[in-house]
Amino acid sequence: MRAIWSGEITFGLVNVPVKLYGATRSHDLSFHQVHDEDQGRIRYQRTCEVCGREIDYEHIDKAYDDGDKTVVLTDEELADLPAEDDDEIDVVQFVPGDQVDPILLGTSYFLEPVGRSSKAYVLLRRTLEDTERTAVVTFTLRSKTRLGVLRVHEDLLALQTLRWPTDLKDVDFGPSRTTISAKERKMAAALVEQFSGDFDPEQFTDEYQEQLRELVDAKLEEGDSVDTEATFGKDTSDDDAGDGKVVSLMDALERSVQKRRGATEKKDSATEKSSTTKKSSSRKKSSSRKKGSSTTSRSSKRTG
Repeated sequence: MRAIWSGEITFGLVNVPVKLYGATRSHDLSFHQVHDEDQGRIRYQRTCEVCGREIDYEHIDKAYDDGDKTVVLTDEELADLPAEDDDEIDVVQFVPGDQVDPILLGTSYFLEPVGRSSKAYVLLRRTLEDTERTAVVTFTLRSKTRLGVLRVHEDLLALQTLRWPTDLKDVDFGPSRTTISAKERKMAAALVEQFSGDFDPEQFTDEYQEQLRELVDAKLEEGDSVDTEATFGKDTSDDDAGDGKVVSLMDALERSVQKRRGATEKKDSATEKSSTTKKSSSRKKSSSRKKGSSTTSRSSKRTG
């Protein structure tokens, strides 16, 4: 597994060298889009709305639109921002874990201890366990300043990003006022008790993805598929460089057929013209081969 970040956890005068790894992965099947008629892949191009040309990444800047005006920011300007190269996970507070609203939790990461001794790492993990606290931290990842929490996950420290409070939407709806009787609450509690148990995530499966995988495997077994290379069609980037137009797969096929047809007609015409001299040409080639073979044989004898 490859680390995506390395740095230090800092709290007070204590530094804990760590590496950061993604803690989760997607089990969903990954799809791309194809044309339903010929199964050619659908591509999305970065086209400028002013000049109409397709633009390479190196010529693309970021811009902010406030409604009336647009501010363009270059890569150099963004690189000069101070949070670019921060390599510290700075602990700013230790809080009770139940005070962190789960709705704020985001992406999860595992932290690996770095160095010969992992004593500081183990000490921090055990301290969080003993005090039943969660560490609130700030750090920089992929050029963005982030808020997060350090938690204990088995023998490891886990880092989870937190959404900033301003990221939560304000809502103008909610349940209407209603009266719940004591009997209703008692019956609801009894129902909860019937469904109660210890949480075991392994007992849950994604039925949709399982059935989707079965469907894909069945189609592959039955031969209901197309060659992957064929879905890419013909590369027309050189043909279209001048006018910036996109040539569809059907256009490319039609051009190929016409080109091939013209080449065949020329070949047939050339074949008719050369039919009278073909045998003579073959004899000359055969004679040349024999002479060459004889020369090679004599040369070999001299060498020997």
